[in-house]
Amino acid sequence: MGPDDTSARSSSRRSRAVGRVGARLREGRRFLVNRLSAGLVRARRSILPALQMTVAGVGAYAFAERILGHEAPIFAAVAALVALGFSKEPQLRRTVEIALGCTLGILIGDTTLYFFGTGLGTALAVVFFSIMLARILDPGATFTMQMGLQAMLVVLLPAPDGGPLIRSMDAVIGGLVAILISAVTPKDLRREPVRELKSVAEELIKALRETGAAVRATDSRQAWHALIRCRGLQSQIEDVATSVRSARELTRYSLASRHQRHDVRSMDRVASQLDLAVRSMRVVSRRTVSMLDHTGLSDDGAERLGTVFEELAEGTLLLSRTVSETSSGDSPRMSVARDAYAQVARRLHPARLSVDTLEGETVVLLLRTMVVDLLEATGLDHDDAVAHLPALD
Repeated sequence: MGPDDTSARSSSRRSRAVGRVGARLREGRRFLVNRLSAGLVRARRSILPALQMTVAGVGAYAFAERILGHEAPIFAAVAALVALGFSKEPQLRRTVEIALGCTLGILIGDTTLYFFGTGLGTALAVVFFSIMLARILDPGATFTMQMGLQAMLVVLLPAPDGGPLIRSMDAVIGGLVAILISAVTPKDLRREPVRELKSVAEELIKALRETGAAVRATDSRQAWHALIRCRGLQSQIEDVATSVRSARELTRYSLASRHQRHDVRSMDRVASQLDLAVRSMRVVSRRTVSMLDHTGLSDDGAERLGTVFEELAEGTLLLSRTVSETSSGDSPRMSVARDAYAQVARRLHPARLSVDTLEGETVVLLLRTMVVDLLEATGLDHDDAVAHLPALD
């Protein structure tokens, strides 16, 4: 082996090393760009909550200091900021719970200091008692953390002038300011549920199309991919339920949001039925995998059943677009989606789809359940939805 070969190998190793370094740099740059992009989107969506927290914290502090004459009422600001916070939990209920947790923690700390004085022993007793009381009162981890934290701060920080319960009063003020701002701030309650509903619908559409293509191509692996997609939707469905529950709660208590009650009720119905449809689709996909692995379908049956999945996907696309419209329950597009599902429902009979195997008939029967869920999502009651299905002989 000559020096030229050695030089060529060294050059090749250097080139590969440079290539690996370049690939890692590109990967790192993509990661940073994606992280920054996601952060900017998150910040844009947080403008209103950030303004609420700012006004609540500074407002509670200013009210306690300038109107009531409290000295350095930091606990008023803390209670207001913590009570509002960023969370997917129902906002008003969460605000009340955390405000109550802050206030109780501070009250326990103030009362203990009044009778037993300061010290590490007092701090141990107060924090332990606050945490155990919080677990009795509420199962939420945030409530427990706030009670324990506020009690500890009260015991360890120097007491202000104005009496033993002055910090408890500040916490009450902060909590009340947070609740007031949460209740009166005008807000589009539909935005978050709509975004999450459309995300779930889009994944269901992809799963329906993948399953339809799998049936036409007799490809069980593609149907398996659809099943995996549906299984991965559970956390998104839970996010939808949380967002809708929060919106429904605010329409009950917030004067600024009551005009959105009809839209929120409509979204609640769509979310509940879409959840059921996704659950049904998991079973349909699993049975489709088994059907394609074991018995298959005739060419005509595969084409007809594949068309059913594709038409269900088109109806769900219309449903997805409808939820972003005002008064979506009365939307003309909702009627179009309902008609699309009804047309599919009227063909869901094994004989009409040229399906003559036991596994294929099982898939058709499961589709009947799913299409009823989707028809109910468009506003039909259960009996009217079932009436669109052909009778089984």
